[in-house]
Amino acid sequence: MVESNPSRRLNVHQALGGGSVADVILWKKWYGGVVVLMSTSALWFLFERAGYNLVSFVANVLFLLVVILFLWAKSASLLNRPLPPIPDLEISDESVVKAADSMQIWINSALSIAHDIALGRNLKLFLKVAVGLWVISYIGSLINFLTLVYIGVILSLSVPVVYDKFQDHIDEKLCVIHRILQAQYRKIDDNILKKIPFPSNKQKKTQ
Repeated sequence: MVESNPSRRLNVHQALGGGSVADVILWKKWYGGVVVLMSTSALWFLFERAGYNLVSFVANVLFLLVVILFLWAKSASLLNRPLPPIPDLEISDESVVKAADSMQIWINSALSIAHDIALGRNLKLFLKVAVGLWVISYIGSLINFLTLVYIGVILSLSVPVVYDKFQDHIDEKLCVIHRILQAQYRKIDDNILKKIPFPSNKQKKTQ
């Protein structure tokens, strides 16, 4: 049995970015987790089991909200009551810049991978991408996108909590699995991948 080292223990709350989102995911704010779980479950049931259409559902909800706010504002002006407490609906420049920077990192990473596969003749990277896309395609053939999102929400509300509670045991098992996968990959690399001839860098430059 491997002894646990408290100094090397991962702070899951900080790894999730901290703040209210991490509190909800780790059920430190249990009411937030309950709201997220119940709302996603209700939406999944409406669209998957009850047969509601997403576009018509969103349009009806927005229509009802607009009517309620309009009647509230009119009645408030007639009865000298306060108006609906609606905040300023605008996106700050800082939020737009942060979102653009994040998208730029992801897009550049994807383009770099595509460049290495198309021009660099990186067989290992090609196999990783091919296997990953095949897995995504296989999962997509079994379940639809909405169910996949719902499963992702369930996992995000359960896996971090379980890992935070049993981190030492899970890390021990993951290390064993990682060593097994590395050994199998080395076998494939030595027996198959390294035997496939590729032109060297000097040959590419001369071409």
